Formats: sequence, C-alpha cells, structure tokens
Amino acid sequence: MIEISMFALGTLVVLLSFGVPLPYCFGGALMVMHLFGGATMRGTMLWGFSQLANPVLLCIPLFVFAGAIMSESGIASSLLKFVNFFVGRIRGGLGVVASVSCAIIGAISGSGLTGIAATGPLLIPEMAERGYPRGYATALVANSSILGLLIPPSVTMIIYGWVTDTSILACFLATVGPGLLITFLFALVNMYLSRNFPLILEEKKTWPEKTREGVTLTSRALPALIMPAIILGGIYGGIMTPTEAAAVAVVYAIPVGVLVYKGLTFNTFLRAAKDSATSVGAIMIMIIFSLMLSQIFVMEQVPQALVEGIFNITDNKVLLLVLVNFLLFFIGMIVNDVTAIILTAPLLLPLMNAIGVSPIQFAAIMGVNTAMGGVTPPYASILYLGMRIGNVEFSEVFKPAMTLIIFGYVPVVFLTSFWPELSLFLPSLLGY
Repeated sequence: MIEISMFALGTLVVLLSFGVPLPYCFGGALMVMHLFGGATMRGTMLWGFSQLANPVLLCIPLFVFAGAIMSESGIASSLLKFVNFFVGRIRGGLGVVASVSCAIIGAISGSGLTGIAATGPLLIPEMAERGYPRGYATALVANSSILGLLIPPSVTMIIYGWVTDTSILACFLATVGPGLLITFLFALVNMYLSRNFPLILEEKKTWPEKTREGVTLTSRALPALIMPAIILGGIYGGIMTPTEAAAVAVVYAIPVGVLVYKGLTFNTFLRAAKDSATSVGAIMIMIIFSLMLSQIFVMEQVPQALVEGIFNITDNKVLLLVLVNFLLFFIGMIVNDVTAIILTAPLLLPLMNAIGVSPIQFAAIMGVNTAMGGVTPPYASILYLGMRIGNVEFSEVFKPAMTLIIFGYVPVVFLTSFWPELSLFLPSLLGY
C-alpha cells in the first residue's frame, strides 16, 4: 500500500506542476487511492464533510471577513499613517513602516492575502514616489504581508491545531517569536539596502508641528488600534475563544468603518463580503479534498511507514530536521499554506514526536516554512498578487524578493528548528 500511496503523491505533484486547479489535483490523487488502493470514497467523503462542521473552522471566514472590512473601510490606511509618523522621516523608514504595518494587520486578519490587499495599493505607490525602486517596494510589501501567517491570530495555525489536535492558543503563541524576528530582520535588511536608493525624505518639522500631528494621528488611529487589542487580549486573556474573537472583530469593524472612518458604505461592504466569500470558498474546497487524502493516508498507516523508512536512512536529529525543512519548503513552493499544513502535518508529526520535537514547536516550524513558500516561485501566490498590485514584472521583483527570503526567512527557519525556546518560550509561560 505504501507504493500506491507514493504513486498518489506523485500524481498530485505532477498535476500541480502542470498548473491544474488544486481541487482537481487532490481529486486525481484520491482517484488513484480509490482505483488501485481500494479506498472507499463514499465513507471518506462523508467523513470529510462532517469535519467541516467543526466550530473551530468558523473563525476562518470571520477573520477573513474582518480583514476585508478593515481594507475597505480605511482602518488599514489609518494604521499605516500612524506607524509612518514614528519612523517615516528617517532614511529607509517607509520600508520599516511596510514591515511593521503588515505585522499589525496580520494580527487582525490572520491572512497574508488580506495584508497585501490592504497595504499594497497604499504603500507601493508611496514608496515608488519617495525613490524606492518599484520592484523592491513590491517585494518588501509582499514578503512582509506573509507575516499575517505568523503574527496571531493565524488561519494556518488554526488549521494546524485542528488537524493535529494541538491547542490553537499554544500554536498562536509559538509563531509570535519567529514572526517578530522576521519583522526585525526585514527592517534591518531594508535599512541596509536603502542606503543606495535615491530617497526623497520629508522635511523636518518643528516640535509643536510634530506634536500636533502626532496627537491628530494617534486620536485618528485609536479606534483601529483597539481592534487588535480586543482580539489578542480576549484570546490570550482566556476571555474569548478564537472563534468568538473573530466574531467580535467583525462586529467591531463594521460600526468603526461606517461611523469613524466612513469608508464602509453599502457598496464597499458588499464588495468585502463577496471577496471574503470567494476566498473562504476556495479555502474550504481545498480543506475538504486535502483532508480526505490525508485521512486515507492515515488509515493506510502511511505516516508510520514514512517514519520507519526515514529512520532506516538516518536517525540523526539534526539531519532529519534539515530534511524536513527542505521538504516543507518544497511543498510550500507548489501549494498554498492551508493545503501544505493539512497534507503534511499528519504525515510528519509522528516523525517529529519520535525525534523529540513537540507539536507546538513543529507548528512554528511549519508556519515559517509555509510562509516562506508563499513568496517563493513557482507557487508564490502572495508575490504574484503583489506584482499585480504593484504593476511590476517578475524580473523586477525576483532579486529583492530572494534577498529578503535569504536574509529574513532562512535564518529564522533554522533558529526555529534548532532553538526550541524561540517558539516554546511564550507557550511555556501559559503552561503549554
């Protein structure tokens, strides 16, 4: 049966390589298991649909909807102006604004696509006007937007906690350290590269002018800043579950967008609802197909066979972690983050347990790798969306994107793997 399972995985990879839509790719692998492996499709399908009724999954459409409302209403724009006030006047400061703003927006929406959709149309033209190369500005915003997968609440960590039966709050906390470290590294890389750009800096203002501007922007941004405080404070304080926090985020964002920022009208609300429904529909279709395939693999004891096969090659923990990171990075390059989590987490978790890596640390390892894959071709959905928003060619964005990946993501991948405290410190404070 392991041979047939590998054949099914090979079918999946080949279909993905030809650009076949994801549901059909998983459908092809499922058909291989059905025709040659004897898997019962009807029972598996019924089981898969029953899993979609899990209340944990309800927070995904709610967080996506909250992020879309934030983008349409002007909440995101207010946050950008607030952050820009503090660092926007130093050389390279606007690039720092991009990294920090995307981290904040990720803490609200939990989605990299929402992050770049909200910040890209505002930041990329502004950075180009200030002297940043447009390709670099697009690469920086795209790479920073993927931080929405790491700064909690994160959709990918919700999925990981669900499929591995791990505390979602612990998974949220595990990715905070790596996410903040990547944000810091992006800021450093940006400050270094900005030395060679012909940047146009804002004129210096007097202290009274700066004070008045700061008070105005702070008061303007205060309702937007309350939003992540409510979400994160409610979750980490044990007041709300992630699903309840997502619902509160939507309920809070609507009146704020209508009454305070006045960007949320009937038409923009419908557009946000439509965009959210489209995104959530695609996510749920991928979840059901990939979940069915992973369940068949579990039923056929493929994870156990995989662990035994790998240990026959080597039992060195360092080498195994390096191999797992390469595998996760490769998978992240060809499928989206949700699919990668559902497909590989049940397969690799037994191996991680066998070498002494906790499920919480593995959540951070998977989170960083799948985030990096989201901006690495050929899949690179976040990078391609950034190219459309920034109106740039692939040749313009490739080099700066790879620079940020090499000096931002890669070091954190290995630190997360070989320095457990980076991901386990915060969960341990709450007893996980």
